[in-house]
Amino acid sequence: METGKKPMRPNQQLANRVREVLLSLGGEAHRGMVIEQVARKMGHDVRQIPEDLQVALIHSFEDAWRDERKRATYGFHLPFGEGSHRWSVKAVPVLH
Repeated sequence: METGKKPMRPNQQLANRVREVLLSLGGEAHRGMVIEQVARKMGHDVRQIPEDLQVALIHSFEDAWRDERKRATYGFHLPFGEGSHRWSVKAVPVLH
């Protein structure tokens, strides 16, 4: 059955997972904690998170944060500026 929506790309799926975890953590957390929580929800042992998953999660956040439209969609924010490992999300993204 066709829904008319394009299937989500892996990067979008990861960005959605990051967003969900950030919201569950009160909207802000160190990226290491976010990565652990996403990995746990995906069924990984958080003591041995695959490096490619860690890199993919970091890239999904950074890609969305750098792109103005994606930033508005996901609500991603770096409260301490670029290079910070503290990630946050606005509960209700502001759409322009």
